[in-house]
Amino acid sequence: MNSNAGHGHHDAHAHSRTHLHGSPAAGAGTEFDWDVMGPMLEQEAELNSGPYGEAARWIAALPTAPKVRRVLDIGSGPGVVTCLLAEIFPEAEVVAVDPTPALLARTRGRARRLGLSDRVRTLEAELPQDAARLGEADLIWAGNSLHHMGDQRAALAGFAALLRPGGTVALLEGGLPTRRLPRDLGVGRPGLEARLDAAAAARFDRMRTELPDARRETEDWSALIAAVGLTPQGTRSFLLDLPAPLSAPARDHVITKLTREYEVFGELLDAEDRAVLERLLDPEDPEGVHHRSDVYLLTARTVHLGRRA
Repeated sequence: MNSNAGHGHHDAHAHSRTHLHGSPAAGAGTEFDWDVMGPMLEQEAELNSGPYGEAARWIAALPTAPKVRRVLDIGSGPGVVTCLLAEIFPEAEVVAVDPTPALLARTRGRARRLGLSDRVRTLEAELPQDAARLGEADLIWAGNSLHHMGDQRAALAGFAALLRPGGTVALLEGGLPTRRLPRDLGVGRPGLEARLDAAAAARFDRMRTELPDARRETEDWSALIAAVGLTPQGTRSFLLDLPAPLSAPARDHVITKLTREYEVFGELLDAEDRAVLERLLDPEDPEGVHHRSDVYLLTARTVHLGRRA
């Protein structure tokens, strides 16, 4: 699975990889320090465990839902969602699929700590080329991973072929950009996060064009689900709303993410915005994120479902 840090997920991961349950976008060929990136991805997924859990419970409660005996978590990252899926589907084997050994090791460690080792498996695989190795599934959870595959239609068709009759693919794509700061911070020009969004989008577009077999696809995910022979089963968005003042872990996450964004696409910002980001990240600056009482965390994850007849 070719990835690239870019969306929440977003996201970071080598060969230019990202993993869904991940962070902002890096350029192609970037090598990541997984001792740094692993904890960041884990922290982000843990903060989003509420929306992810709501989404999984929605799937489990559908009247068309099959008996879930095997789940594939595509682009599983450090395994936070893998283990969450194992808890929500207690009779299922859940397979974490990711190209990064360090993140799969984190998954195994988490499963051990939670007493889930008997049902959580890991599989190192590059998608879409290794899709045939994944085996059949009743549920395929693709969290912000499809957009890291050049030919998204072909990759989704490959997922559809792995579904057992009645099986479901849950495609997490889209949603809303994360908001953490007031529009007017009192320093610099208002609208800093909107300009960060534009820089992230430029990096994301570059990542997409550099993927092998890259093909432009209209991001009508339900239409794409139907185009590969699945029946659309609905779309829902799930909100993460952590108001100010943030807890210490959530504030640490905001600081980590803003630091990463400054490192990854800060060169796409003008000098004034870079200077404001430096102030925001300075632990000694009273206007910085370490001290501000108005920092919050708000985003939405969108899930699109398709069912195999």
